[in-house]
Amino acid sequence: MPDEPATTQPDGLPAPRRAWAIVAISFGTALLVLDGAIPTVALPTIARDLGVSDSAVTNMVAIYQLVLVMALLPFASMGDRIGHRTLYQWGQITFMAASALCLFADSFLLLLLLRALQAIGAAMALSVSAAMLRQIYPARRLGTGMGVNSVIVASSSALAPTLGGYIAGHAPWQWVFVAAAPLAVISLLLGRALPDPVPRPRTPEWLSSLWSAGTMLLLIGGVQLATHQNLALGVVLALLGVVSTALLVRRERGRTAPVLPVDLLARPVLGLSALGAMACFIAAGALMLSLPFRLQNVLGYSPEEAGLLLLPFPLTMLVVAPLAGWLSDRIAPTKLGVTGMAVAILGLLLLAFLPESAGETAIAWRLSLTAAGFGLFFAPNSRLLIGQAPPDRAAAAGGLLSTSRLLGQTLAAVVVGILLATGAGLGPTPLFVACALAVVAALCSLARYRSVTKAGMTMATLRAD
Repeated sequence: MPDEPATTQPDGLPAPRRAWAIVAISFGTALLVLDGAIPTVALPTIARDLGVSDSAVTNMVAIYQLVLVMALLPFASMGDRIGHRTLYQWGQITFMAASALCLFADSFLLLLLLRALQAIGAAMALSVSAAMLRQIYPARRLGTGMGVNSVIVASSSALAPTLGGYIAGHAPWQWVFVAAAPLAVISLLLGRALPDPVPRPRTPEWLSSLWSAGTMLLLIGGVQLATHQNLALGVVLALLGVVSTALLVRRERGRTAPVLPVDLLARPVLGLSALGAMACFIAAGALMLSLPFRLQNVLGYSPEEAGLLLLPFPLTMLVVAPLAGWLSDRIAPTKLGVTGMAVAILGLLLLAFLPESAGETAIAWRLSLTAAGFGLFFAPNSRLLIGQAPPDRAAAAGGLLSTSRLLGQTLAAVVVGILLATGAGLGPTPLFVACALAVVAALCSLARYRSVTKAGMTMATLRAD
C-alpha cells in the first residue's frame, strides 16, 4: 500500500470455503445489527403495555448500548485467548437465548435484564468479527471485506425500523426480539466454514477486564446521567471515570496483551485511526440526530416526510462503502480518508447554510454528498486499523474499532442533547460542530501518513547504514 508499512498477514481462506465463511459472518452481522436496533420502533407500544413512561422506556436502549461498550474490550481479550470462532458462536447462541426469553417478558425490569443479556451476546460476537474478517479475506482484499461488512451493517440498520414497525403493528411486541432468529440459524449452520479457532495460552485478565468495564460504566453512564437526569452526579461519575482510565492505562502499559489496548494506541497508525474513527462517528451522529429536529421544527416537514428525507444518507452509504473498501485495496487509505472528509465538510456546510425555502431535492443531494464523504472515510480507515494490527492482537483492534464507534455515537447524542437544551440545536450549530470533527478526522489521517512516512524513511536509512 502507498502509505502503509508492510506486514505479514495470512492470505485468507481458500475458495470455496471463503465464500461460505463470508455468508456465515454476513448473516451473523445482520442478526446482531437488526435484532439490536429493531426494538426501538416498538418503544411506545412497550411503554403502554408495561405501564411505564416514555422517558423510562428509553432505558431499554441505553442499557443495551452501555453494556455493549462495557463488554467489548474484555471479550476481545477473551477471544484472543479461547479462539475467535468459539467466542463468536457462543455470542450468537447467548443473543438468541436472550431474544427467545424476551417472548416471556411480562415486566419492565425483566425486559431490561434480558436486553443486558442480549448486549453481552452481541459484545461477544462483535468483539471478534473484524478479526475474523481479516482471516477470511486475503490481505490484498481486506478493504473489500470491510466494505462488504459496512453494506451489511447499513442495510440491516435501514431495514430495522420498517420491520420493527410492521411487527409491532401486526403482532405482540415481544416478537420483535425474535424476528432475526432465522439469520442466526443460517449463520450457525454455516459456522464450520469460519476460520478455525486458534486458542492462545494466556492467563485470564479478570482484574483488568472488570476494571475496563467499570471504567466504561463510569464514563458513559456518567455522561448519559449528566445529559438527561442529574448533572452534578453525572459529572462526578464521569470525572471518576477519567481518573480510573488514567490508572488503568498505567497498569496496562507493562502487559504484553492488555485488555485496554494501550499497546495498539501507542502505534501512530492505529491510535490515530481510532481517534479519527471516533471523531467521524460523532460528526455523522450529530448530523443524523440533529437534522430531524431542524426539518420538522424549522422547515415544517412532518415526521414521515422527515424520515423519507433522511433516506439519501444510508442509501448513498450502501453504494459508497463497498466502493471505498475496494479502492482502499488499491489506493492509500489516507488519501481516500482526507478526500472523504473534504467532501463531507463541503456537504455539511451546504446543509448548514440551507435556505428555509429549500425543497426536497436540494436537501437530498446535499445529504447524499455528505454521506459520500463519510463513506470514503469509514471503510478505508477500518481497513487500516484492522489490517495493521499484529495478528495476535487482531481481536483487540476490532474491539477498539467497535468501541470507537459506540463512544462516537454516544457522544454524538450528548452533543446534540446539549445543543438542543441550550437552544442552539435547531440552527446550523450542530453542523458546524460536525464540520470541526470532520477536520479532526482529516488531521488524524494526515498525521498518520506523516508518522508512517517518517518511520519508513528511518528504516531505509538504517538499512543503508
